Formats: sequence, structure tokens, C-alpha cells
Amino acid sequence: MGLTRSQFKHILNIIDQRRLKNQQIHYARKDKVYKAYPILQTIDEQISSLSASLTRQIVENPKKRQELLTDLQEKINRLSLQKKETLLDAGYPSDYLAPIYDCEDCKDTGYIDHAKCHCLNQEIINFSYEQSHLNAILQKENFDNFSLDHYSSEVDKNIGKSPREIAAFNYKICYSFAEHFDTKYNNLILYGQAGLGKTYLCNCIAKSLLDTGHTVIYLTAFGLFKLLETYRFHNEEGHVTLDEIQNLYECDLLIIDDLGTEINNAFTTSELFNIINSRMLDKKHVVISTNLPPSAWSNQYTDRIVSRIYGNYLSVGFIGSDIRLQKFL
Repeated sequence: MGLTRSQFKHILNIIDQRRLKNQQIHYARKDKVYKAYPILQTIDEQISSLSASLTRQIVENPKKRQELLTDLQEKINRLSLQKKETLLDAGYPSDYLAPIYDCEDCKDTGYIDHAKCHCLNQEIINFSYEQSHLNAILQKENFDNFSLDHYSSEVDKNIGKSPREIAAFNYKICYSFAEHFDTKYNNLILYGQAGLGKTYLCNCIAKSLLDTGHTVIYLTAFGLFKLLETYRFHNEEGHVTLDEIQNLYECDLLIIDDLGTEINNAFTTSELFNIINSRMLDKKHVVISTNLPPSAWSNQYTDRIVSRIYGNYLSVGFIGSDIRLQKFL
């Protein structure tokens, strides 16, 4: 995964804060109950004292280890039963003084036997969703909800296939891209007129990868270059951090939507080449969507950029009528 050290530290801090919050609740409960029912504090102190005493006894009599452990367990069980009965008589749940955990599996540490717990993995996924700027839309636009219903089945005479056939083929390409993301290095450029489902399939890919814990950043071309411009020239108050810029190069997948709608100048051309080339050298995936046909790429971008795209991106073309209009009608 492409998390930076500071990002991972931020996620671990979330786990730490969760543990501290639960500890504070636990201490507050004990303080309250001990004051009202001192016998409960006495029981807890006896249990702690027995455990400490056992360690010394085992050191002194290692051959009696099992016998001592059995005796200790019997004593602790009797004290624990007395504790539960006292709590119930006082109107509290029997486990009211037990440690509190959001995740019982790892005890809110984030790790089980040095391996990431499922709760830590989930926090990584949640963080990746936030970073991708796609939280809401991906609940609707994903591979499970993709439909061919609004694509025409009428065959285009120029290519011998219908928009529906092309869309089905493109779906398979995008699904395969996500499915084999970790084993095959690929980049995609989705092109065609507006409203044919390019952005939808970009979102499908994004959700599939975010759900498996990958880091995905999704930006429109305008948003991408605005971010870079702010960092380079208008960042006196630090609105854009170095981490945000590094993430563009280091995230598992960068999606650039609507390439070609940005203002084309020396700055945008240079930055686009840097991102495409750097990620290519590092084998980091990129998905681009654009309304520009391949014949227009050379007019919009430098030969260096176009050659990188032709040589390292699978071109995925879309045909047909605006399906957003079809849905509206």
C-alpha cells in the first residue's frame, strides 16, 4: 500500500486515542464503584496480589508450577464470582468493571501477534476513502451496480459493434485491471464523448481497490493542476502540504478524470509529464479519462507525454449517445 509514514502514524494515533478513551471510561467506572462499594476494590486488590504472589512461588518451587496455577485459578474464580454477585446486587452488569475494548480481538492495539488486526486494516481503508475524495459517490457507482441497460444495441456501421458491446468489453477490461492490480502493472486511458460511462468505470475501479486497502487518489484534471499550482506558487499559509503532493506520486492508484479540460500551458504540461513519467518508472498505476480522441492528443500535449501514453497505457474507447441523458429521459 502507498501510505506515507505520517499517514500511517495518523492511523495508529486513531487506534491509540480509542484505547485511551476506553481506559478513561474504565478508570472512571472503577473510581465510582469503589467509592460506593469498597468491597469491590478489595476483591480486585486480592486478585492482583494473588497473581503477583504466584510468580514468586513458581520461581521458588518450579516443580509445583501446575499445582500452583490450578490453586490460583480456583481462588480467582471464587473472587470473580463474588465480584459479579456484588455488582449485580448493586444494580450493575456483572462485567461492569471489565476492561473496555472497541476490538476484543487485539485489545485496541491494532495488532495480533505482530500482524495487523482487521480493525487496523479497516482504519486504513477508511483513511484511503477520505483521501480519495470519493466517499459518497462510490456507494452508487461500483462494479456491482454497473448496467448496460442505457447503452444502445444498434450496431455502429463504422466499427461493426454496438455501444452496448463496447461498454461490456470496457467493463471487463476495467474489472480485470482492478482484479489483477497487485500482480500486473497496467495503466488505462478511457476516452470518448461525455456521458458514456468513463467516470463511472473509474469509480468502479476506485471502490474495488479502496475496499481491499489500497490507496487511491481521484482528482479531476482541473483539481490536480490547481493543487499543484497552489503548492508551487500560492502556498504562503501552507494550505497544501508536502505529503499531499507526495501522495500524487506514491499512492497505489492515481485517477485523473477529464484530462483535456484544464488550461494547457507550460506549467500543466511539465507537471503532467512529471507525474506520468515518475509513476511509470516506479510502476505505480494511473487511470486517465478524457473526452479527447487519440487523434487530438498530439495537439493538446507534447510528444514526450503522448509517447508515454501510447507506450504504457491501454486505450479504452467508448462510443454511443450520452447515457446520462438516456437515464433522464
